[in-house]
Amino acid sequence: MEFAVIQTGGKQYTVSKGDVVTIEKLSGTHKVGDTIVFDKVLLVDDGKDTSIGTPYLPKAKVTGTLTEIGHAKTVLVVKYRQKNRSGWKRNGHRQPFFKVKIEDLK
Repeated sequence: MEFAVIQTGGKQYTVSKGDVVTIEKLSGTHKVGDTIVFDKVLLVDDGKDTSIGTPYLPKAKVTGTLTEIGHAKTVLVVKYRQKNRSGWKRNGHRQPFFKVKIEDLK
């Protein structure tokens, strides 16, 4: 089974062909159906040979198709300072994400 380790959004993901990966939102304008190329490939394993980059493999690319753009569930952020009579401050945050289906490992 062929797989690769890619880096995007400050995180690393292990991907193989056909996987659907939820990643951080990428900069720029994207719409559903766009092809996304990940060129920061750290490791590629084709079943019999493993290539490890220092830090990246120069000719390796992973391509995928953008299938969904959305926001995660609300995360509550609560601040409380004791002995200040400021009470509770409560905010919500929804992190944007992309769902990408991996099409090809090169």
